[in-house]
Amino acid sequence: MLVGRLNVTNVRPPFRADHVGSLLRPRYLLEAREQAKKGEINAEALREIEDRAVQEIIAVQEDVGLKAITDGEARRGSWHMDFLYEIGGVQKKSSDLKVHFHNKGGDLDFTPSALEVTDRLQLRSTIFENAFNFLKTHVKKGTPKLTIPSPSMMHYRGGRQSVSHTAYPDMDSFYADLARVYADEIDALGKLGCTYLQLDDTSLAYLNDPSQRELLAEQGGDPDKQHLIYIKTINDAVKNKPADMTITTHLCRGNFRSSWVASGSYDYVADALFNQLDVDGYFLEFDDERSGGFEPLRLLPKGHKRVVLGLITTKNGELEDKGEILRRIEQAAKFAPLDQLCISPQCGFSSTYEGNDVTFDQQRRKLELVVEIANEVWGDA
Repeated sequence: MLVGRLNVTNVRPPFRADHVGSLLRPRYLLEAREQAKKGEINAEALREIEDRAVQEIIAVQEDVGLKAITDGEARRGSWHMDFLYEIGGVQKKSSDLKVHFHNKGGDLDFTPSALEVTDRLQLRSTIFENAFNFLKTHVKKGTPKLTIPSPSMMHYRGGRQSVSHTAYPDMDSFYADLARVYADEIDALGKLGCTYLQLDDTSLAYLNDPSQRELLAEQGGDPDKQHLIYIKTINDAVKNKPADMTITTHLCRGNFRSSWVASGSYDYVADALFNQLDVDGYFLEFDDERSGGFEPLRLLPKGHKRVVLGLITTKNGELEDKGEILRRIEQAAKFAPLDQLCISPQCGFSSTYEGNDVTFDQQRRKLELVVEIANEVWGDA
């Protein structure tokens, strides 16, 4: 067994026990959001309620022993659109696109928020500046971690048809501007003291699914090269990151009310993902058969890069058997060095404000289990 094989204190993220970022919103916060929509409370009153919720969310993470501390994304409606809408040149767009989510009880359709790029992209101000400053101020122990959508998410859902031909006659200039905006944001976050940044990405996981590649082709994209274009864009965005900033990415196959969109192992993107994408770590889903086996981990280069094994599901509240998780870590270690592995929940608990079908107590027990397993396997969480 792996228990006790390593005992080296981990001072730089990703941590042995980590998590993706979003956490369940308290009911009083959800109610306050509805009141704000109806005009029953003003923005200042809502912000004060958000502040209270974030402080409670921070306390839970610190109490269970996590070193990566987020604000649970509690101020957002969704994990990505709140960020993307703040980029200059981007407009909200009505959409009749239905995304088909799946769960063990059946399927559900979701019409997500949409965007269109109507002008040249620009960073008008540091996005999530106030949210990060509040997080940093209130974290008593641990490292404040900020999660933002990957640059890929500006393009993946809408494709070329969501990008103005007037603003961008060719897509090379679009991707160049997109990378520049993210580079400016990363630089600004570094100046705020952000040392742990996560780029959340569904595209690189979705493209493992043949049906998603077919959909991309129907939209006029190149399913054989799109993941390489996204990887180059991310690399251009992070190449001048602050020396003390760790950047990771999380690959997700969809997370909405305990449901998912895509399936497929990491084989299709693994080589480029591990050997071309210039990030420090990868949060990968491995909670069930949808993600395939651990074999793609053999392509992880030896060195500092780490894979955070998402072995604890956030799709339901049933607590995993610790012995089984230990066995799965042992299986993963056959393909990648144990010292380059970590553990986390498979996704966030609340990628959208509604949250998954999990109680607060179940969420806490799963986070505690992550910390407990990390201490047993690596001697440190």
